Amino acid sequence: MHPAEHSPLGKSSEYVDHYSPELLYPIPRAPKWAELGLQAGQLPYQGVDYWNCYELSWLLPSGKPVVAIGEFAIPADSPNIIESKSFKLYLNSLNQTPFADTQAVCEALRRDLSAVAGAPVGVRVRSLDEVGEEGVARLPGRCIDALDVEITGYDHPRPELLRCDPQRQVEECLHSHLLKSNCPVTGQPDWGSVVVDYQGPALDPASLLAYLISFRQHRDFHEQCVERIFLDLQRLLQPRRLTVYARYVRRGGLDINPYRSSEASQVDNRRLVRQ
Repeated sequence: MHPAEHSPLGKSSEYVDHYSPELLYPIPRAPKWAELGLQAGQLPYQGVDYWNCYELSWLLPSGKPVVAIGEFAIPADSPNIIESKSFKLYLNSLNQTPFADTQAVCEALRRDLSAVAGAPVGVRVRSLDEVGEEGVARLPGRCIDALDVEITGYDHPRPELLRCDPQRQVEECLHSHLLKSNCPVTGQPDWGSVVVDYQGPALDPASLLAYLISFRQHRDFHEQCVERIFLDLQRLLQPRRLTVYARYVRRGGLDINPYRSSEASQVDNRRLVRQ
């Protein structure tokens, strides 16, 4: 049984429109870390999971509603992830709840999310105008989606497809919009774009594309998919540096964007055209 089987995911849920932090449901990272050969305190990467909420609303003391966009940064080494449907239900519970001002909303979000994640969660609440001025981002590096590849297996990731040239050292950034996986509980599709930025033996881009496509029927959460990609590439390349991140299409007003890197790096959290 997957740890999320006891969560609200895939079950009928009542719409609660008054502040209810108890709706948040934690899922421990440890079992998936163990599956990948990892353990807390000895992770081979740094990182963050950026969640963006496009359906954030609450009431002023006057009863007038406010709409805004929320940005939540959950550390990649936090003991728990937050199950996405419970996250959405919790955010909905703010809809008919009065708050003194935006700062009060941020304080409540920071307190509740940090308690469930087991680590400090960064929170920003921004106006629609502010986010709109940033525009839509484009992924860095070269898109590999036009490469001609053949693949027939989609039920699990296939790292054996990856190839590199140990005699040729490069520093490059590649990306693909063909990442797809499925929710481990509901089986619903999760669509995403992925970036691989590294310095080390030259990765065969066609083999990378075939490998990414092999996730197409794989059932796992966004965070674990990115960690698996990072680890498979790290084992193959033994690179000087490696960053892997994915930008997933939103569901229920939330998008999830896991970043994993061998070093501290700047994160561009602007949305893509599909987000």
